[in-house]
Amino acid sequence: MSAAGLIELTIDGRKVSVPAGTSVFDAARLNDIAIPTLCHQQNETPVGVCRLCVVDVGARVFTASCVRPAEAGMVVNTASEKVQRARRTLIEMLMSDHPSPCARQQHSGDCELETLARQENVQQPRFARSTSGRAKDDSSMSIAVDFDACILCDRCIRGCSEIRENFVLGRMGKGTHAGIAFDDNEPMGESSCVSCGECMVSCPTGALTNKGVTRTALGAGPAYETVSPDELQHLPVFKGVSGTFLSLNRGAVVKRHFRKGEVICREGEYGSTAFYILDGRAQVSISTPMAHVKTQSGIKKFIGKLSSSLAQRSRDRREEEADQRWIPIDAPMDLSYDNPVAELGPGDLFGEMTCMSLYPRSATVRAETDCTMLEMLRNVLDIMQRNKNFRAQLDKSYRQRALDSHLRSVPVFAELTDEFIGSLRESVELVRYSPGQIICRQGDPADSFYLVRIGFVKVSQAHPGGDMILAYLSRGDYFGETGLLAGDIRTATCTALDHVELVRIGAGDFNRMMSEFPVVRRKLEAVEHDRAQMNRERLSVVQSVPLDNFLAQGLMEAQSLLLLDLNSCTRCDACVRACADSHDGITRLVREGLRFDHYLVATSCRQCLDPLCMVGCPVGAIRRRNSLEVIIEDWCIGCGLCAENCPYGNINLHPFNVMADDPGQPGRKVAMVKQKATSCDLCTDHAEPSCVYACPHDAAHRVDPRKFFASLLGQAPGIAQKP
Repeated sequence: MSAAGLIELTIDGRKVSVPAGTSVFDAARLNDIAIPTLCHQQNETPVGVCRLCVVDVGARVFTASCVRPAEAGMVVNTASEKVQRARRTLIEMLMSDHPSPCARQQHSGDCELETLARQENVQQPRFARSTSGRAKDDSSMSIAVDFDACILCDRCIRGCSEIRENFVLGRMGKGTHAGIAFDDNEPMGESSCVSCGECMVSCPTGALTNKGVTRTALGAGPAYETVSPDELQHLPVFKGVSGTFLSLNRGAVVKRHFRKGEVICREGEYGSTAFYILDGRAQVSISTPMAHVKTQSGIKKFIGKLSSSLAQRSRDRREEEADQRWIPIDAPMDLSYDNPVAELGPGDLFGEMTCMSLYPRSATVRAETDCTMLEMLRNVLDIMQRNKNFRAQLDKSYRQRALDSHLRSVPVFAELTDEFIGSLRESVELVRYSPGQIICRQGDPADSFYLVRIGFVKVSQAHPGGDMILAYLSRGDYFGETGLLAGDIRTATCTALDHVELVRIGAGDFNRMMSEFPVVRRKLEAVEHDRAQMNRERLSVVQSVPLDNFLAQGLMEAQSLLLLDLNSCTRCDACVRACADSHDGITRLVREGLRFDHYLVATSCRQCLDPLCMVGCPVGAIRRRNSLEVIIEDWCIGCGLCAENCPYGNINLHPFNVMADDPGQPGRKVAMVKQKATSCDLCTDHAEPSCVYACPHDAAHRVDPRKFFASLLGQAPGIAQKP
């Protein structure tokens, strides 16, 4: 070793000098001698797992140059025939399991493994493909995962742990079952991954690639201003977001300028973006009439013409109608039922549900002053929601501005005092779940109470023969009280249907609330008693019905069917005309549908046990009574999503002429047509439904399917029921 701390060695016949402690790989690189590698990067600790950098140092076996320190007097051969043959064999083995061309090769043509294979002229590997593949993980909004393209180089693991210090990625399994995993082998989108993009940048193949912008588009509107990644990173809300990710998704977030009075988005319209207000103020409101569709008889006789009109709940109180004073919308706050208008300001984010789950806009947002906003696509919103700085800002805003109205929007919590809600501000936790992720399992200890802030939650119970759907919950709904009230275990499994955000209240705070507010406890116990009774009745029905063709046709889902006896029906359509005549010319019945035995199941509302129509309503306006009858609240905005979701086509949109705000001139009223969703109400103003009464051949019947079809299903004979 020289006085300068250098050592001399020979590489491919050349004498070179390098500092002591330098690896053989770096010694060659510093002297412009290329050694191929897949697992090594200069900014990561070398691990020598790919073995492509093997060299001959005169030892018994070849050595990985990235982890072998150079020694004084060492003679290194990097490209002998034996070394090249070993390297080619390793490339062949890696290519035998590689899905060529992988996603990276298809998108940018720079898969490092496939580049080496071309250089070595490896076209058809000699080795058989592995049969233990893990396929793809599509759960992340921003990064696509293809485990079959992974070569176990560990570059992603070191990028996550050493560079970003997130410690999400690691190895799992042994032998042919070895692979990378997120947290405890969770899907990437459900893991603690913050989508910084470091793993994607580190990956040499198409195992981790940028998802880009798919199935979304920036909305039309004012001329937008592109924002560079550097400019975004100077904004506080983007602090800590990967510059590489922003560069790869250039154009997925733009800056928009709105003039005072300009409409930013309208209720009921479909969209795919969210907005973050940088400066200025905006007004969020619902313009739909606060009323529901009321059908009533025009003349006092047994059967006659019905008319539909809009009626406010103060004038037409329906059985089990909610006394809800707040309307849930896709914004940081709820709207008052009596005055559905609120204000948004700098730092507010709105449109999350529309952006993440492509639901209709829940409200109209109009610039109250000149405004500047960031409009973003959902892969950018997803990575921002995982960013600690941005999440902290949203959490702080929610606690300060929305927690109070959110709790008070739930009728059973109306008696909570300002002091108690104030004590919850620092202890409640906002938690996020991805589509399909289980929030709590049936049988687990009950440790938390949840309020739904964003998204939809499915509640189900496991029983012999399958799961039974108990409810779909949306913003303003709650769950978890049953196990906490009993001091016991969870009685149902709750699953996120889409991108869900919940307000989690710990068992300690919940029990304190029950102790300090006995009236709240009594209300919760009464609600729980009603739910339990309804679930027991439904379960008794489910357990007595075989799940064959009856279930396959969806009949098991119904609690009320309109059946046409095809042995008696003459296809005269008197039932359809009677329905149309009774509802202002808009029929809620179509004489077609599924067939079971000699019965036609006509298209009309079934009051399903599993009401898919309730999933996705942007303002939570569709629900059902304890009797399972669907009820549509006054604040329905007529977006039509419930009609689209109904698998049987049994929800209609009824148009009404109303006076509403002029979109072009705020403050001015104009006549326009507004739609409200309606479904079959069984002609409750009459002794029996018009369709049944009008049939001249006694072929139409409203029945409970499980009782009516009992004899056909091999059960005890049932009796057809008419309401």
